[in-house]
Amino acid sequence: MTPSCVTVAPRRVPERCLVVWWRLAGVLVLFGCTSRAREAREVAVGPAAKGPAPAAAPTRPPAASALPLSRVAAREAPTLVALAAGTRNACPVDMVLVDGEYCSEVKQTCDKSWYDPNNRKEICERFAEPSVCIGARSPKRYCIDRHEWPNRVGERPEVMNNFYQAQVKCAAAGKRMCTESEWTLACEGPMLKPYPYGYVRDADKCNGDRPWDNPNMTKVARRDPGELARLWQGKKSGSQPACVSDFGVADLPGNADEVVASENFTSTWRGKFDSVTTGGPWYRGVRNQCRPKIYTHDEGFYYYYLGFRCCSESDGRATEPRTPKQVNAGISFAYVERLARFDVKAMRKKLELQAAHACSCSERDTLCKTMCGTLLGPGAVDAQERASAPKSERAQERRPARPVSDAELPQAQ
Repeated sequence: MTPSCVTVAPRRVPERCLVVWWRLAGVLVLFGCTSRAREAREVAVGPAAKGPAPAAAPTRPPAASALPLSRVAAREAPTLVALAAGTRNACPVDMVLVDGEYCSEVKQTCDKSWYDPNNRKEICERFAEPSVCIGARSPKRYCIDRHEWPNRVGERPEVMNNFYQAQVKCAAAGKRMCTESEWTLACEGPMLKPYPYGYVRDADKCNGDRPWDNPNMTKVARRDPGELARLWQGKKSGSQPACVSDFGVADLPGNADEVVASENFTSTWRGKFDSVTTGGPWYRGVRNQCRPKIYTHDEGFYYYYLGFRCCSESDGRATEPRTPKQVNAGISFAYVERLARFDVKAMRKKLELQAAHACSCSERDTLCKTMCGTLLGPGAVDAQERASAPKSERAQERRPARPVSDAELPQAQ
């Protein structure tokens, strides 16, 4: 089923506003959504490659064996389902078991909000409890990385991969891209919370509300390490203990934005691309919630705040590396590898070199750096805790962001 919405709330919302996800012509729509492509800084820097798809899809080894488990009813297990006794063997040690029910349509009532004029978004600060499922429920059981790729505590989330490159990296680790509904369920938890930690927005729990920093789009498109380091405002995985969902999954909204696989097979704009972005980046005035999504970036989109994480089947079941839309279209994984410009075999070698701290590249070899996850320049500094930041910096963080016009956006090489 296709998860729900693109934005948070209508443009002008009174002190109490109603946010409802509903169906129209087979597509989930948010009542009163603002323009679908108006998150000013989420801009594609390159089109997806195109070409005919080969016929056959490659096989891959199944996930590690595990004990079969009976389904845990989501309504009866509202907290820390993934950490409950008897569930840990269902997934690899670096992943979390999500066993619950996804809701296709959710009603969430906003009690307090503010309007961001630059992104033309109403940002909800506090939702009424509880969220209400008004759509269909579908049971899901799967594994998801606890942290963003490379899924290692103490390391930065890796950015600047396009959809296909992220997909090949997941396949090289024996995993696959998470789907839209899987990411949303892992974030909302069984109680369908708007934020993984509850109903009241807190940009200190999940890194957000950072100031706009005027990226040089030409340098971003070239993957310039100095510019990427200057723009970095993320935090290392494992450094946000309060940014954890009831399933035990960390850093879902805020910090680095994430790309997931679409489950929308319609011909509408929501079903146009396989690539869906979710969670929102570290900036102020963006969609740092579980449910809102952006559907207007193609598979060639890469960006300085865009990361990803991987999923897999649970309980030792074989994991298909292709996305639902790729399977439906008969696209082979070899075709995906060609679009990524590297294959699973080459990526596994890079992962071995990473483990040995020997994944080195020449200065201008951006593809090698993309594979090794070393595009970010050495001058990158992690975001400070707001309480310890200088007053001048905190004042800057409250300053409105300047929107970027389409004329400023370069095309990727």
